Amino acid sequence: MAVPKRKVTPAKRGMRRSHDKLGQASYIEDKDSGELRRPHHIDLKTGKYRGRQVLEPQED
Repeated sequence: MAVPKRKVTPAKRGMRRSHDKLGQASYIEDKDSGELRRPHHIDLKTGKYRGRQVLEPQED
């Protein structure tokens, strides 16, 4: 079984974990409605996905 030879310092541990953070959520502008939405998600305002009507449009 592998056993560490020395204690990992907090600085080294932090450097290793620096790439584990979450990135910002990306949003795109919908071509039809101009609303912001997540990529590869249904536009809830119009109910369309990739040009097809998938859901009934929401009434606000």
